[in-house]
Amino acid sequence: MSGWQHFAIASAFFAGLTALFGKLGVAQINSNLATLIRTAVILGMTALIVAWRDEWEPLSKLSLRSVMFLILSAVATGLSWLFYYRALQLGPASQVAPVDKLSLVFVIILAWLFLGESLTWRTAAGGLLVLSGVLVLAKS
Repeated sequence: MSGWQHFAIASAFFAGLTALFGKLGVAQINSNLATLIRTAVILGMTALIVAWRDEWEPLSKLSLRSVMFLILSAVATGLSWLFYYRALQLGPASQVAPVDKLSLVFVIILAWLFLGESLTWRTAAGGLLVLSGVLVLAKS
C-alpha cells in the first residue's frame, strides 16, 4: 500500500467514528452548536500539530490562489458539517452516513469536469456501485 492509502484508510476509520460520536453528541445539543464545538476542537488540535511540527509559514509566502481555494474549501466543509450534524440529529447514523458518502460520486464527477481527471470505466463502475450501495443502505 502507498502512503496516501494508509492516510485514506485512517481517514475513513475516523470518519466512521465521527458518525458514531456525532450522533451521540447531537442527541441533546443543537446541531449548529455541536458543529461549532467540533470546529473549535479541530482548530485547536490542528494548531497544536502545526506548532509541534514547526510548520508555520509567513503570510507573505502563501499563494493567494491557494488561500482562496482553502477558504472555499472551508466554507464547503462548514456547510457539509452543519447539514451532516442536522441529518444525524434527525435520522439514524446507519442511514445518514451512507448518504453522506455520496460525496465520493460527486468528487468523481466534479474531478472529471473541473480537474480534468480521467473518467475510466472502472471509476464510473465504482461510482455507480457506491450509488447503488447508498440507495440500498439508506432506504427506510
